[in-house]
Amino acid sequence: MTAFVLALFAGALVGLALGALGAGGSILTVPALIYLLGFGPAAATTASLVIVIVTSVTALVAHARCGAVRWRAGLLFAGAGLVPAAVAGALSARIPDTLLTLMFAALAGLAAVRMLRRRTPHARVRASAGRAAGAGAGLGAVTGFLGVGGGFLAVPALVTVLAVPMGAAVGTSLLVIVANALVALAARAHTAVELDWALIMPFLATAVLGAWDGRRLAAKVSAAVLQRVFGAVLLAVAVAMGVGVML
Repeated sequence: MTAFVLALFAGALVGLALGALGAGGSILTVPALIYLLGFGPAAATTASLVIVIVTSVTALVAHARCGAVRWRAGLLFAGAGLVPAAVAGALSARIPDTLLTLMFAALAGLAAVRMLRRRTPHARVRASAGRAAGAGAGLGAVTGFLGVGGGFLAVPALVTVLAVPMGAAVGTSLLVIVANALVALAARAHTAVELDWALIMPFLATAVLGAWDGRRLAAKVSAAVLQRVFGAVLLAVAVAMGVGVML
């Protein structure tokens, strides 16, 4: 199977997961780029930001049309993460590949556990500005370092910290993801990482198409089933990445 075909397949899988679950699908992008397409960790996290931005904007438009985006809350949350995203994005190129991979494996494992537990966050009665700033800054740093959207962190944070209704949390999280990813990508512009656009573009194209199909799939299959299946796959990926680095 050629690298081009693998890029098409991997992009479709990432887009399908993102569209079906609304959050967390993009975390498959980095391991797909590394283990299927041969990217180095630094190049993979940078390329992932490009893919995350485009697919998230596509999904954000769809949610905005349905009125499922809380723009004020999203911009407040995103604003707290912009500086950490920029700093982390600039520093990421200086982190050894082994450490970067281990950090990503740990994050993927955390995301998998959260999905397998399937707990729905409960909104707080009052939003705390300090907690909102802290959560937003943390998400921005994660996006900058590891090139992931972090929707699996953003959604519960928006619900519990800013009291965003669960029905609007996914759409609002996409706004936060786009803002953080744009800043993180800009911070990496000066680095010497080379990207293989011949593989990124087909990956991106099928990811966008897969995101639309994922939304239709979500209407037919139980969200709990989708989340459990994806959580199991992600946990396997996290373990494989961690073991691969340690060997």
